[in-house]
Parts: sequence; structure tokens; C-alpha cells
Amino acid sequence: MAEEMSIEDVRRARERELLDKPNVTGVGIGKKDDRDIIIVFVTHKVPESELRLEQVVPKSLDGYEIDVEEIGVVTAQGM
Repeated sequence: MAEEMSIEDVRRARERELLDKPNVTGVGIGKKDDRDIIIVFVTHKVPESELRLEQVVPKSLDGYEIDVEEIGVVTAQGM
């Protein structure tokens, strides 16, 4: 029986795939109801009906739930 991947291994292995989707700016790990989840940060949410199938962020990856969070446009701040 294959060993289950840790959430960090899944994030690392699938991050590029997620970052290639429209509006995705980051991928992280968080908690929801005491469960580890993958968080996908987007500039703005778009209804699935307006996206092609390959552009949709999946509901889960390798058994870990995905939560999409809208954070707007991220810019570097000077000191």
C-alpha cells in the first residue's frame, strides 16, 4: 500500500500546476475545522461557469481540501 503524502509534500509537488491557473498568486497551508487544508490565493474569484475546465482550481488535491481566498493584487512595499 502506498504511503499517503504529507500536505507539505502535496503543496510542493502541485504548486506550479496551481500557480499556472488564472488569477492564482500563491499557495499555502492552513487549518479549517481543525483539518489541514491547502489555501490557494487569488487576485479575484471568478465563477466556474466563466472558466475552462483546466482553469478551475480543484476542490481537493491528493485527499486535501482546497480553500480559495481572494486577496487582491499583491505588490511589494518599500521600506
